[in-house]
Amino acid sequence: MLISAPCVVSLTWRLEDTQGNLIDELDAPVEFFVGGGDLLAKVEEALLGQETGFAAQLHLEPEHAFGDYEPELVFFEDRSIFEENVEAGMQFEGPPPGAKTQGLAQDAIYTVTEVYPSHVVLDGNHPLAGIALRLDLKVLDVREATEDEIDSGSVTTAGLSVLPTAPSNSRLH
Repeated sequence: MLISAPCVVSLTWRLEDTQGNLIDELDAPVEFFVGGGDLLAKVEEALLGQETGFAAQLHLEPEHAFGDYEPELVFFEDRSIFEENVEAGMQFEGPPPGAKTQGLAQDAIYTVTEVYPSHVVLDGNHPLAGIALRLDLKVLDVREATEDEIDSGSVTTAGLSVLPTAPSNSRLH
């Protein structure tokens, strides 16, 4: 079966920055929906028209991956609105309760980057924003998407997507 939207592909991959530092690796195949929100557009573009066994090495500039780093998405919040155990690396879906910064997107992931006695530094950039990436991927299977997958635009059982949020070693608070 050729890869075309909508369908589901089983992939393995190795994701590195351009210096060869490992960011993420899927040794066991994971299913992703093609034609929805599971994959980056450039990854989907490379997969379309291919079939099981296809392998590729992709170079993704920031604008084709997670965007440029935007310093205006870094802000400070008063330490008192956080739990005592707040630490760098914690993440919040939407602004933390009690945040005073105006205009924060409610659907963004905010990462704690530094904790000080008086304030906490939060970053609304994707952890891989501004980074060029190398992705080595292999297609292990292609199948038709189910009606539920087509309706949701995602593989509902996998529970993850090609890094639209943080890498797998982060913690969501």
